[in-house]
Amino acid sequence: MNTVTAPDKVIEVRALNVWHDSRAGVRRHIVKEVDLDLFRGQCVALVGESGSGKSVTARSLVGLAGNQLSVGADILTLEGETLLNRSDAWWQEVRGKKVGFILQDALVSLDPLRPVGNEIAEALSVHHWGTRASRQKKVLSLLNDVGVPESALRAKQRPGELSGGLRQRALIASAIALHPDVLIADEPTTALDVTVQAQVLDVLRQMLDRGTSVILISHDLAVVAKIADHILVMQGGAIVEAGTAEEVLQRLQHPYTQALIKAIPSEHTRGQRLSVSEKISAGPLFAPAQKSSTEQPELLLEARHIVKQFRGPDRKLRTAVDDVSFSLRRGETLGIVGESGSGKTTLSRIALALEQPDSGEILFHGQPWSHASPEAQRAIRRHISVVYQDPLSSFDPRWRVSTLLYDAIALRQPGNEQSLRSRAVSLLEAVGLGAEHLEQWPVRLSGGQRQRVAIARAIATDPELIILDEAVSALDVTVQAQILDLLADLQAQLGVSYLFISHDLGVIHHMSDRVLVMQNGVAVEQGEADEVFYHPRHPYTQKLLNSLPRLKAASFA
Repeated sequence: MNTVTAPDKVIEVRALNVWHDSRAGVRRHIVKEVDLDLFRGQCVALVGESGSGKSVTARSLVGLAGNQLSVGADILTLEGETLLNRSDAWWQEVRGKKVGFILQDALVSLDPLRPVGNEIAEALSVHHWGTRASRQKKVLSLLNDVGVPESALRAKQRPGELSGGLRQRALIASAIALHPDVLIADEPTTALDVTVQAQVLDVLRQMLDRGTSVILISHDLAVVAKIADHILVMQGGAIVEAGTAEEVLQRLQHPYTQALIKAIPSEHTRGQRLSVSEKISAGPLFAPAQKSSTEQPELLLEARHIVKQFRGPDRKLRTAVDDVSFSLRRGETLGIVGESGSGKTTLSRIALALEQPDSGEILFHGQPWSHASPEAQRAIRRHISVVYQDPLSSFDPRWRVSTLLYDAIALRQPGNEQSLRSRAVSLLEAVGLGAEHLEQWPVRLSGGQRQRVAIARAIATDPELIILDEAVSALDVTVQAQILDLLADLQAQLGVSYLFISHDLGVIHHMSDRVLVMQNGVAVEQGEADEVFYHPRHPYTQKLLNSLPRLKAASFA
């Protein structure tokens, strides 16, 4: 832990309170009496599940709490200057130069109509940094620092042309462009694979070594353990546990912190329930189905020698998927892992028949799927659901949550308004939401809530196959645990199959029967999950596993 003295204090917070004032005049207390000290070159982590108040606390420090939120504090200062009641003009000078902010949702935060290089360059030009030529060089250097491959090409692309991981890295590059004194990072590694996550953490560590102070907001306790000096655990808007990283993670005092640790999926949790529920007893998740020695589950989905190329902005053809084959049986989970841009999502879109392979084919129940007629594809598509990496873009913006769910339910169970509502409420409750979310607009939900709605919609049609593209990447560990338990229960009860795409190796090992590892469009390794994780043969798989952040065993008080 860094040694600091009182004059090195950068941010001081005493008795921070934030209230939400609704249009109906109802006042809700959402951040309660928070104290925080941040010293130069120090990392303080705010940890807690969605809705715990950690992001609102961070936004209050940079004047971004929002019009409907009232912020009050006994002390709220940056380098001795108060942050309360500051003008927009004052904040424009401070943000970016003195305080950088990395937002979680890169697709919403980046301008969809502008190349990401221009977005990063603007962060420099607003504060009159360098010439146009020097800014262009700086942009490429920043993209390289955060692990963006082919940085000159990527700088010319718009956010919609980039994977979620590449968008997040571009956002990080923009936030650190001016090497601010304080960097507030709200889930900066959520969308990143483990190797790039390690690279981004190295960048943050280098900034700490140069004297930058970091407030890290994360639900990934393994990431927090690698970089944080102090940890504040938040629940219900209040701090329930605080101390050095070692104190909090190794000598857990509060039951809530203990629950966060226990919810982390890994190879040690396979077949075990991650969440604690009164409805379902803890212990083994389900007993393996009894099979005869000759019994083989039915082959559901098969990919044969899939090849797909795309032409980039430079007009060059790039191979996104290169001769990939796999099979998926009923009731089985195939996990697909690899770095951002490795071809995972392209392969899933081909499996959904949303993209046509340049060569090869996809079979569903042994019948042509990728090259079937439109009529045949419509008949098959009713048996396949999908949860996308970015749920908001998959929702009709004109529809509330109720309409999204009713539309999906009616595909299998047409009924009246009352029966549709009853089924929709059951689905929401199954994914940790409630009836109060039915009339919400998705854009007004948190990232985690939107992801849960997407999963509820996916299971509404009782599908045979669900393709999950980073389906739990936006969820905190406790809600993620609930969703993973739900998915396992559905698989046990219904025999549904999962094509599970994730950059989180712990999630993949916890959920998968078999694993396929992709690099640069090629399936470099595949096999039984334990075999791949415990005895990796390919150097790339070994590199992924070596980059995986791990928590040391904690002792509970």
